[in-house]
Amino acid sequence: MKTDFEIAHEASLEPIAKIAEKADIPVGELDLYGKYVAKVPYTLIDEEKTKRSKLILVTCISPTKSGAGKTTVSVGLALGMNRIGKKAVLALREPSLGPCFGMKGGAAGGGYAQVLPMEKINLHFTGDFHAITSANNMIAALLDNYIYQHQSEGFGLKEVYWRRVLDVNDRNLRHIVSGLGRHTDGIVSESGFDITPASEIMAILCLADSEADLHRRIENIILGITLDGKAFTVKDLGIAGSIVALLHDAINPNLVQTIEHTPGFIHGGPFANIAHGCNSLMATRMAMTYGDYCITEAGFGADLGAEKFFDIKCRRAGLQPSLSVLVATAQALKMHGGVDEKEIKKPNVEGVRQGFANMDKHIHNLRSFGQSIVVSINRFPTDTDEELELIRAHCEELGVGCAINTAFADGGKGAEDFARLVVDTIEKQPSGQLRFAYELTDDVPTKIEKVAKNIYGADHIELQPEALKQLKRIKELGLEHLPVCIAKTQYSFSENAKAYGCPKDFHINIRNLVINAGAEMIVAVAGEIMRMPGLPKSPQAERIEVVNGVIEGLM
Repeated sequence: MKTDFEIAHEASLEPIAKIAEKADIPVGELDLYGKYVAKVPYTLIDEEKTKRSKLILVTCISPTKSGAGKTTVSVGLALGMNRIGKKAVLALREPSLGPCFGMKGGAAGGGYAQVLPMEKINLHFTGDFHAITSANNMIAALLDNYIYQHQSEGFGLKEVYWRRVLDVNDRNLRHIVSGLGRHTDGIVSESGFDITPASEIMAILCLADSEADLHRRIENIILGITLDGKAFTVKDLGIAGSIVALLHDAINPNLVQTIEHTPGFIHGGPFANIAHGCNSLMATRMAMTYGDYCITEAGFGADLGAEKFFDIKCRRAGLQPSLSVLVATAQALKMHGGVDEKEIKKPNVEGVRQGFANMDKHIHNLRSFGQSIVVSINRFPTDTDEELELIRAHCEELGVGCAINTAFADGGKGAEDFARLVVDTIEKQPSGQLRFAYELTDDVPTKIEKVAKNIYGADHIELQPEALKQLKRIKELGLEHLPVCIAKTQYSFSENAKAYGCPKDFHINIRNLVINAGAEMIVAVAGEIMRMPGLPKSPQAERIEVVNGVIEGLM
């Protein structure tokens, strides 16, 4: 089979105006970024139309280094649904430069189930990530300047919450000292960088429903605590208008196309292990405005992305998903069944069987949210018919529909049966009323504990000293009503990345609680998870080249 790169470059793209026209998006409203990318004003969202659209979430079992192909499945489902005569529109996240140049490579799907133009989407795209980075760091610069300019008046912050961000994996920036040099070079302070997808600005952009809401949320960002114990916000700095100006274009969703010319909105990109893991609310609503079916995904496994999709995004926006797709692969099930990573491409029916514990836990969790479920088996060339039949039969025993998806190799044709199963399930057995893992009236430890116990399977949680300190601050500021966003390793239900399968008898250590008053959530940092990733020994950057004017190595 041809490489993703070859397939992408051999594809014939249609002008984005033609894609918009076929989707009934007013062409005159497009803000064109070349021939094949456009921004669509969020003001075109029609709330009445969104109420008639059916929302489909694509999530997966706990990911492994073998890859689940969740985006490939999402794109494939959209292709398959359109091939069987349904009007489906995608709503996906934008890739981050960190993983693109780090371990993962590009994030635009794969094979014959890609969104295009692949290089633009994976690199600078329409500049949204740069705008978010600039907005975040502009706040940091203005805050430092305010402290410097007003220190003679006795102003100071005894705690500074705001950190700078960069869309690059750079472990050296996790903890820094700034302001060194002459006294005119600033005030010496300890600080650090997070990666841009972990920025509160990213979360705000993805959860805002209008520019006015964006402005309100940015004003509410808590930057630190004053010497007399009060919250110091962006509103106190008086700069919210400037930050909104930096995000004025970034707020609008980006329209692209799949390899088979299906429309897709790609907008926002928070990670699900350190942030809430969903594309922008505006992109979702835009896709629901112009599609009878909206296919969206949540990052990493259902314990992270799906939980946050339901408890944060859907709760915030009043969204009611019609169905959840759980992506599974035979290779991932083998790893969760105890098979060594080097052996997962070899036939091993018993390894698959042992891995069912992980898939079953995710199915149980999705059902606890009131979801109707379809399992999509993302087929790899080394999978045997016996292994795949075992997965199908197991799903049948659980009363869950299951379909093999070969969109990677066959495009939309390979997802037609999958698409029919999804449509049939929605028509005959749609999801019930969405249920949440916790109530907003629960206190913060109770919210975390309910997720940890009921979704992860932990026996208890432990709040470390820094988390307890911040919990006291949360209570003082009257923010206990906010939902929680747990930052945790994606590879396991536990905080131990190497504990595959469905671990038992473990606890979750909450190292810190980060107040995101603008995004309106509390980020609970579990275990050793870092909000600024590092690079692997052999990063993908070593394999990216520009050859005869063409960028290679992104896939």
